[in-house]
Amino acid sequence: MHQFIADYLSKFIHIPFAINMKGEHLKVGKGEPEFTVTITEDISKKELLTSTSLALGEAYMKGIIDVDRDLYEVLNLFLGNMESFNRDHSELKKLFHHNMSKKHQKEEVSSHYDIGNDFYSLWLDETMSYSCAYFKNDTDTLYEAQCNKVHHILDKLQLEKGMTLLDIGCGWGFLLKTAAKEYGVKGYGITLSTQQYEKCKEDIRKEGLEDLVTVELMDYRDLKKSGLQFDRVVSVGMLEHVGRGNYEEYLESANAVMKPGALFLLHYISGHKEHGGDPWIKRYIFPGGMIPSLREIINLLPEYHFFTLDVESLRRHYNKTLLCWRKNYLEHTDQIRKEKGEEFFRMWDVYLSSCAATFLNGVIDLHQILISKGVNNDLPMNRVV
Repeated sequence: MHQFIADYLSKFIHIPFAINMKGEHLKVGKGEPEFTVTITEDISKKELLTSTSLALGEAYMKGIIDVDRDLYEVLNLFLGNMESFNRDHSELKKLFHHNMSKKHQKEEVSSHYDIGNDFYSLWLDETMSYSCAYFKNDTDTLYEAQCNKVHHILDKLQLEKGMTLLDIGCGWGFLLKTAAKEYGVKGYGITLSTQQYEKCKEDIRKEGLEDLVTVELMDYRDLKKSGLQFDRVVSVGMLEHVGRGNYEEYLESANAVMKPGALFLLHYISGHKEHGGDPWIKRYIFPGGMIPSLREIINLLPEYHFFTLDVESLRRHYNKTLLCWRKNYLEHTDQIRKEKGEEFFRMWDVYLSSCAATFLNGVIDLHQILISKGVNNDLPMNRVV
C-alpha cells in the first residue's frame, strides 16, 4: 500500500515529500521533503481511482490523513495539477446528474447558505459579504475591501438617483442597502436562502429602508412573469448555482426585466475551461454547483441583444479574500469544533484552503462582465468602467 500511495500521489505532487504510514517513513522525489503526509489507515484503492479529490478530501475530514505544514501551503503546491486527478465519470454519474427544478435548486442553496447566520458571522466581515472582495490597497482590511467591491460594482453600473436596481441572489443585502443609502436608488433583491432573506428583511426594517429596499424569496426564473422592470441589474456569486444547461434561461430572465439600455453587472467565479466540477466540492460544499467558463457566457450574450462593455478579472483578489476568511475561521477553531464537530471543521478548512489555492494557481477565476441591453449611446463617453 505504501508504494501504491507514493506512486499515486507523485502523479500530481511534483515536488519531494514524505509519507508516514503505519510506522514506516517513505521519501518521495529527489531532495529534502517539502512536507510529510501521515496516513493512519488504509485508503480504498477503488475510491482513490474513482476520485482523487473525494478520496483524499474525505480521508482528511475524518483525520485519516494529516500534514505537518499549513494546509493551504500544502494544497497550493499541487492543486495547479488537478488535471492529473483521477475522476471516473461512470462511477460518479449520480453526483454529476443535475436536477434543475426550482424545488431542487432551493434545497441545494439552503444546504449551503442556511447552515446558520451565526456561523457565517464568525468569519465574514461586518458587511456579511460572502463573495470576492476588492483590495485597492495592500493594507486594506477585509471590511474595507468588501466595501471597495460594492462601490466598484455600483460605480460600473453608473447609477443615478431614482433608478431601480435588481440584485439577483442578493445574499444578506449589503450591496442593495449601500445602493439605496449612498446612491439614492430603489433596490429589489431576490434570494432562495430563507436565513439570508429573514436577516436582510430585518436589517432593512432596522435601518429604515423599507421605502427604498425590498427583498423577496424568489427563484430567478420567476422574474419573467413578475412584470417588473429595472434600470440596472446586478448578480454577485449567483451564476455558479444555475447549472450548465440553464444559462440561457438565466439570461432570458434577466433580459425580461431590463429596460432598453439597462446595464447588467455579472460577477461570478469562472473556470479557465468548461468543466464538470470537482466531486468533493459537489458532495460536501455546493451540491449542484457549476462554474461556467468566461467564453461560454460571453458567447451567449449576443443572443439576447446584450453588448459587452467591460470584462475584468479579480482572481488574485479572491485568493486574498479566501485567506482572510480562513484566518478568521481558524481564530474560531475551538468554537466551531464544539458547535459543528471535528469533521465539519476540517471539511470547511479544506474548502477555504483549496479554493484559495485554486484561485492562486489559475484553475478558477473571478470575472465581472458589464453588459448593456442594446446599444446604449447615452452613457458618458469619458466614464471609466
